Amino acid sequence: MTAHRIALGIALTLLVACSPRGAITLDPAAAQVGAVEEIFVATTRQIDPETGTFGRQRSETEHFARFEISVPPERKLGSIAFPRRGGKPDPAKDFLTTEQLIHPNAATFQKDLSTALSSLPRGKRDAVIYVHGFNNTFAEGLYRIAQLSHDLNMPGVTLHYSWPSAGNPLGYVADRDSSMFARDGLEELMDRAADAGAERIVLVAHSMGSALTMEALRQVAIRNNKDLMRRISGVILISPDIDVDLFRTQARAYGTLPQPFLIFGSDRDTLLNISAKLTGAPERLGNLRDISRVADLKVTFLDTVAFSEGAGHFNLGDSPALIQLMNRIGDVDAAFGSDQRGKVGLLPGVVLTVQSATQIVLRPVGAVAEELAN
Repeated sequence: MTAHRIALGIALTLLVACSPRGAITLDPAAAQVGAVEEIFVATTRQIDPETGTFGRQRSETEHFARFEISVPPERKLGSIAFPRRGGKPDPAKDFLTTEQLIHPNAATFQKDLSTALSSLPRGKRDAVIYVHGFNNTFAEGLYRIAQLSHDLNMPGVTLHYSWPSAGNPLGYVADRDSSMFARDGLEELMDRAADAGAERIVLVAHSMGSALTMEALRQVAIRNNKDLMRRISGVILISPDIDVDLFRTQARAYGTLPQPFLIFGSDRDTLLNISAKLTGAPERLGNLRDISRVADLKVTFLDTVAFSEGAGHFNLGDSPALIQLMNRIGDVDAAFGSDQRGKVGLLPGVVLTVQSATQIVLRPVGAVAEELAN
């Protein structure tokens, strides 16, 4: 068994550690070149004195910040490029930080967030909170939400909850503990967003961050925080690394799930297949093959196997065709709120319904980007 786990660890390292790790590069002039995305941040990472930003160590005190990220114009949809180590940053090709403000306390952060929300028209004051997954540096999670916010044209104000991942492909167990350590902080961030004036809160979580998100939602329900539960108006789990039975208990503890509740997954997700073996489970929620296991829950499972590239662990963020497809996610929500006929032809895929749960097997039809443009 030990040899088997070592082999799995080596495979995981080879899959996720072959590219340079992301780090914050400050370049105010990049704001004149790229499209700037404003990201509000809450984190349970300690500040790294060497870099002046957040590192991998855990902090019992939550920290708050705001970053302005330049998304470069010369890039493939879905891609993120960091400057080469020792090389000169290229604002036309690299993701760069144009401004960073670390708030001295929670009160100044909440005031800053309130100002951003109040600048939006009433009825459109949404807070989209992104929670990163396993093996992420602070910069990698931050730049990923900037990329998603830009490529998916996310509405409202974008927030990033950064939990203290070790950023080590061999640190799976340590990361799982760190994600649970951070669940109170995510609940606090949701409360602060509501207090700052967010009319609706949408949670977007990837991989291990999905387990953290579900735990935070469970806590909100246990505390009977009705006001916050009314504001949570959608949950998106991308390749969720959660035991299926655990997810069922978390969902039942919450009660009526926020709608839409979307799960993006694929049974060709190599990292989740490894995770399942490491945990001794047959599968994880993100590579679920039999939707009947969640049949009594009101969720929509979007099977992205046809868009898998590489390890297939972030199809929603990495695939240009799927990104363009998901720009119609509002249409998906509207159609699933109407009758069955509204589902036909909505997206290039096959719709399967098992009691309350629904599965959409997404299939590219020709060149998806061109089709959606028509």
